[in-house]
Amino acid sequence: MALWIETKVKFHKIAENGISKQVTETYLVNALTFTEAEARITKEMEQYISGDFTVSAVSKTKIAELFKNPQGDRWYEVKVAFITIDEKTAVEKRSYSYILVQANDFDGAVASFKDGMKGSMADYEIASISETRILDIFDFAAETD
Repeated sequence: MALWIETKVKFHKIAENGISKQVTETYLVNALTFTEAEARITKEMEQYISGDFTVSAVSKTKIAELFKNPQGDRWYEVKVAFITIDEKTAVEKRSYSYILVQANDFDGAVASFKDGMKGSMADYEIASISETRILDIFDFAAETD
C-alpha cells in the first residue's frame, strides 16, 4: 500500500505581466518517510524551477488509492463510504476512504471514479467530492544505475 505525502513548495514565479510573485504549490509524493518525501520533491522540482525554492510543508494524507486519467488536468478527492453489514446485529456500517481522481471537471471526476470502481464487489456511496490544490503526483519509481 502506498503512503502518499503532501508537500508544499514555495518559490518565486514570474507572472505573465513580468512581475515576480512568491507562490506555494502543492504536490503529492509516494514515499515511506517525510525525509524521503522532501528529498524526492526537491529532486523533482530542481528540474522545473530555476532559482531558489523551499519545501515549506510535508504532511501525511489519508489517500488510499489513485484513479489516474491522462486527459485530466485536475485532481479531485472523493470521500467514499464502503458499506458492510454486521453479521451479528444486521446493522449497516460505513467505513470511509479517500480516493484521488484525475479529471477535467466535476462530472469527469464522478465518471472516472465510477469507472475505477467497476468490477468492485463492495457496496459504496460517494460521501463527497472536492477539487484539491494538488498540481502533480510523483509516484515511486525505482532508481536505475
